[in-house]
Amino acid sequence: MKHLRILDYVDEVARSRSIRKAAEQLNVTASAVNRRIADLEEELGATLFERQPRGVRLTAAGEVFVNYLRKQGGEVERMKSQIEDLKGLRRGTVRLACSQALALDFLPRAIADFRKTHPKVEFDIKVVDHEYAMTALSAFEVDLVLVFRPPYLANFQPLMIVEQSLVAVMAKSHPLAKKPKVRLRDCANYPVALPERSIGGRQLLEDVVARSGLAFNIAVESNSFEMLRGMVIHAGLISFQIGIGTMPEGNKLGLVTREIDGRDIPSGKLVFGQLRERNLPVATAIFAEHINKRLAALVKVV
Repeated sequence: MKHLRILDYVDEVARSRSIRKAAEQLNVTASAVNRRIADLEEELGATLFERQPRGVRLTAAGEVFVNYLRKQGGEVERMKSQIEDLKGLRRGTVRLACSQALALDFLPRAIADFRKTHPKVEFDIKVVDHEYAMTALSAFEVDLVLVFRPPYLANFQPLMIVEQSLVAVMAKSHPLAKKPKVRLRDCANYPVALPERSIGGRQLLEDVVARSGLAFNIAVESNSFEMLRGMVIHAGLISFQIGIGTMPEGNKLGLVTREIDGRDIPSGKLVFGQLRERNLPVATAIFAEHINKRLAALVKVV
C-alpha cells in the first residue's frame, strides 16, 4: 500500500515537529520526506507545515488534515486486519494506553497468553497517566485504554469497569507486615514513597487526606512505579498500589501487600474502553474480548 506511505510521512513529521527527525524514524532521507510532503501540499492546494529555523509546525490546514488522517488510520488498520483475517493469518497491531499499574504483571501476562494463539499480532503499548491516556485515545493515537480513575471523556465507551482497592506495599521485614490488614494512620507513622499527583492512586489518597487531615511522612515522590518499588525494597519505605498492580505472591524481591481497612479509603474504578462508535481493527477487537474475560475474572466487577 505504497500510496499510504505519504500519510505515514505526514503523521511522523507532525509528531516529531521535524522533517529530519521524522526521516530518521522512517528510515528514509530528509529530502525524500520533504519532497513527498511538498507534492502532497501541491495536490491539496494548501500548506500543511510552516517551515521554521528549528523544525516545522502544523498550519491550520495541517491540523485539519492530520486529525482526519489519524481518525482514518484506525479504519485503514481495520481493513488491513480484516484482509489478513480472511487469509487466516490474523495479523494486526493492537494500540493501547494503560496506567503503570497494569504494566508490571496483568498486561504482560495477558499479551503473552494472547500471543500463544495470535503470534503474528503486534502490540504498541503506551504506559502513561490516566489523563494522557484519554488524550491519546481522543487523538486516535491508540484504540483502547486500560486506566484507573480516568477523567471524563464525552465520547468514551467503557467495555468493562472493575472496582480496585489500594493496598499497602512493603518489605517482609517492615513492622506493619506482621498485620493482615493495616490502617492508614498506622502507615502515616512510617516514611512513605508516593506516586506523583497526576496518578489516580495518589489522587485517591489525596481525597482521604483532605477529608481526614491525615499527614503522611513523604520521603520520596515519583512518577515511576519502578522507582517507588525500588525505594520499598532498598529503603524500607511503604508505598501504595491498586491490587491488580502488585507483584504475585512469592515474588523474589521480598515484597508483601497488606489490605487497607475499608473504613479508611474507598475503592476506585479500573476502566477498560474505547471511543464510542469506533470500529476496532479485527486484531484489536479480538484482544479487547480477551482483556474483558480476564477482567471479568476479577472479584468485583460493576
